[in-house]
This record gives sequence, C-alpha cells and structure tokens, in this order.
Amino acid sequence: MLVVDVPPVVLDRASRTPLSAQIADALRSATADGTLRAGDRLPSTRELAAALGVSRTVTSAAFDQLLAEGWVGGRRGAGTFVLSAVTPAPGGTVLPGARDTGVPQLVDLRAGAPCLEVLDRSAWRRAWRAAGDAAPDRTPEPAGDPAFRAAVAEHLLRHRGLVVDAGLVLASTGTSAAVAEIARALPPGCRVAVENPGYQRVVGALREEGVEVVPVPVDRDGLVVDAVPADVSAVYCTPAHQYPLGRRMSAARRSALVARARAEGWWVLEDDYDGELRYDVAPLPLLVALGPDVVVHLGTASKILSPTLGVGWMVAPPAVAESVLARRLGTGVRPPRAGQRVMAAMAVSGDLARHLRRLRRELAGRRAEVCAAVEAAGRAVEGDPAGAHVFVPLEGAAEEAQVLAAAAQGGVTLDGLGRHLGAGPDEARAGLVLGFAAPDREELRRALAVVTTVLRHDDRGPASPEGDGPVTGPAARP
Repeated sequence: MLVVDVPPVVLDRASRTPLSAQIADALRSATADGTLRAGDRLPSTRELAAALGVSRTVTSAAFDQLLAEGWVGGRRGAGTFVLSAVTPAPGGTVLPGARDTGVPQLVDLRAGAPCLEVLDRSAWRRAWRAAGDAAPDRTPEPAGDPAFRAAVAEHLLRHRGLVVDAGLVLASTGTSAAVAEIARALPPGCRVAVENPGYQRVVGALREEGVEVVPVPVDRDGLVVDAVPADVSAVYCTPAHQYPLGRRMSAARRSALVARARAEGWWVLEDDYDGELRYDVAPLPLLVALGPDVVVHLGTASKILSPTLGVGWMVAPPAVAESVLARRLGTGVRPPRAGQRVMAAMAVSGDLARHLRRLRRELAGRRAEVCAAVEAAGRAVEGDPAGAHVFVPLEGAAEEAQVLAAAAQGGVTLDGLGRHLGAGPDEARAGLVLGFAAPDREELRRALAVVTTVLRHDDRGPASPEGDGPVTGPAARP
C-alpha cells in the first residue's frame, strides 16, 4: 500500500466550477493518467484541505462525489483508498484521445452540437444523483420510463404548445434511431421522401432498413409539398428549423402536407429539430397538432442538453406506436432508462426550463456575432433567428471547397452544403452551414475572425487573428 502525500491539484478560484468539483476532477484525472493507482491511500480531508488552502467542507464534498462514483472507498480507521484506476496499455501505447498529442485541434463550427458552456454542471450532477436514487428495474419497460414520458409531455406543453397525454409518448434513443424503428413498420421496399438538402444520417438509417429514399427539394418556405411523389409511404421533414438551410416551413405548406398525407395514406415524420430554440417569436404549431392521425412527432435531448443521455421521444398515431412496441417486445431491444431518468429529474426540479432560458439567450447572442462576422466579409446570412446554425450562400461547389480548405488551414472546421445534398455536389447550390454552439464564446470569436478572412478571399491567407498559428479549441465532433 502506497500512502500518497498530496496529489497534484490546481485550483482556479476565478472559475465558475465549484472548488469541490475541481478537486474531484483533478483526483479522478490522476487515477486515469497513472499518478494514482488502485490501492493508494489518499490524504485525509483535513490534510488535503490544509494543503490546498480550502475548508474541510470542500474536500469532504469532493471525496463524497468520488465515493458515490466508485473511484475511491473508505475503510473505518484506515482512511480513503483508490479503488479504480486506468492501467496503462502494454508497450506504452494509449488509446486515441487519452493523451495530449501536442497537435493543435480544430475549432468546430459545424452544426448539430449542443452548447455545453451554459449547462449548469451542478444541476447536471444533481440530476444524475437523483436518477441513481431510483430502485433497479425488475422488468423492462418498452415504452420508456414513466417519469420520463410524463416529463416529455410537460416539456411539449410548456415549450412547444402541444397538449399530449404521457401515455402517448414513447421513449427513443434519438431521432435517427426512431426513424429506423418506424421504417421497420413500413411495407418492405417502400419509398420515403426526404428533404434535399437534408439530414443525411436519417437517409442512412432509412436505407439500412431497405427503404428507397426519394429526395424532394426545399425552398424558402420549406419542403416543396407539390414535388412529393404520390407513391411514397412516408415523408420526413424538419419544419421548425429546416436542417441545414435554417428556414421554417410556412403555414400553407404545413396544411398542404397534412392534407396530402391524409388523402394519400402517408405518414409524416416530423423531426422537431431546434424546435425549442426559437428566440425571436413563437414558433408555428407542430405538425402533429395539425394532424395527429398522420404525423409522427420526433424529438431529442441531444441538442438541448447532451448526446451523453442518448434519449429522444416520439408521439405517434396508434398504428405506428403499436408496431414499434410490438417489435421492441419481440426483440428485447428498447431505449435504456438511465438517460431518461436524468432528463426527467432535470425537468421535475425546474433545471431543464432554466437551462433552456439560458440557452436561448446565449444562442441569440452568438448568432448576432456570427452574422456580424459574415456580413463584415460582404456576405449574406440566411435562416430564421432560431437554433444554433445559419446558412451562408456561396457562388458554387468550387468556392465552397476552397473556403472549407482555407478555414481548415486557419484552424477552423466548417461544413459545406454539399455534404447535405442527397444527389451530391450541385454547382447551383453551395454554401456554408455555420454552427455556433460547440466552442466556448472566446473560441467562437477567434474562429469567426478566420471565417471573415476566408470569406473575403483575403490574399494573405487564413492566418489566425493573433498571427501566431492556427486557432485551437475542442476536437472536431463527428
């Protein structure tokens, strides 16, 4: 047994992160990098408090967190010991991402990531602790955790204006997974219409289930309903904030889509992308409110909280819901309940509503900075004041490729429209799908200076605004 003196702990007293959380994070990291090993005895909370210049209450809280997580354990009269630590890989190798390589990582300005900077980590931890207080499940629940389903029903009422009974809500593991489940309920070899440009992950999920995908154009009013073929079984769309062009579907198009679905026997798969994140006016009513008999409503917590939870939901007509539940019962495959309980805990405590208010304010401010940076380069910004991305039109596929490459040289990952076109690059449709949620605010500002430069076609190249190398930040997200 090795008795450790004081592990390396650096405290940032100006940080918003509580000191107890900083200490717990530092000790946890020390077990991961080999500084602490299983069996090591830690100093007492009193000794650690004296060494770090904090109160014993702070160190006790840190130890309590690590005890709850299972990293350390206490023995009466003997002290606190490390129970779990990462064993270095043979030959000195480490798993990818386990160690800083010294190579600058790109600031990611692609759309689809959550804004974690505004997530209250104390609320996050409270929700996980509350979720852990629930008794272990005796039997599976294919429809989802009852508390989660009730929380989603309340969430849809308060933030999307939809009155729905909790019994009609089904848990899912996210939008793409839900679309795949619904595809299994459709006739084999059927055709499903999708927006073009649109969400290619859903396209992939449909094709994996043997569905023929039919691209349908999108304009300033959303999906062109008249362009949907008559022989489809379903239509997938993002009416609240079209991904990736950022427009909302007009009221006339919504009515026309529901009317055709009823007349021709389609299902409409409504992906409520960014539906909670409107910060100018109230969004248009959900499609499912107009056509609950033909619309399957899909939502997810990945963009408003974190993909860590792996939770989403659907509100479906009885025929679809019954088919999904029957397949879950028959295969034993169902959404895990842990993430559902975390979201339910955040909703019940009011932390989710407070988080959404902070998130809307933050994203509105970020969008204003993005628009200013793009307009400073003499370019236009398209898309409604909502969500966490805008669209910047470019002259063609060649310019799109040039801008993406120049930004990458300056340390910024951008996303081009070409990746979202089902039929491949189109000279007539090109642009940037510019996200602004992933980096912290300072990284965003430095990255936007690079964006302004590359959009100006500055002959000096996309150097960082400081002039001393590429802009660095969090690793690019998939």
